[in-house]
Amino acid sequence: MSKLVLFILILLALPVATAKEHQQSINAAQSVLDDFMREFNNRDLPELAKTLNYPHVRFASGTVKVFSTSEEFSGRPIYASLIATGWDHSHWLTREVVLASSKKIHIATTFSRFDQNNRVIGTYQSLYIVTMVDGHWGIQARSSLAP
Repeated sequence: MSKLVLFILILLALPVATAKEHQQSINAAQSVLDDFMREFNNRDLPELAKTLNYPHVRFASGTVKVFSTSEEFSGRPIYASLIATGWDHSHWLTREVVLASSKKIHIATTFSRFDQNNRVIGTYQSLYIVTMVDGHWGIQARSSLAP
């Protein structure tokens, strides 16, 4: 019985060891999400584009969009429709690493959108895939349930 208990304890420790092994990558990915949200709220598309890796893929509202370059991503008006809903800013509520390696981190998130009076106008779940490409940590793909 003691061998079985030891085996189970080893199995339970594996995710912790993996998380510790990749903590530097996880920290880098979390930092990218911080930068993304800051630039999103600043409404600065060129700076927001720098938080991404390309090609960048976004799954939302029943569509899949692929942006080949930062210029393609930042060369479109994205804020008008958000502002029309009453949006003023957004914040992360939760961020949970669900998969980690040295060059790719999957993070399940929940975020809220707020109006100018800081009232919640929507809360959504999403998945961000943050990758290391050519020495740059950036968001490679996003899938959200937000409109």
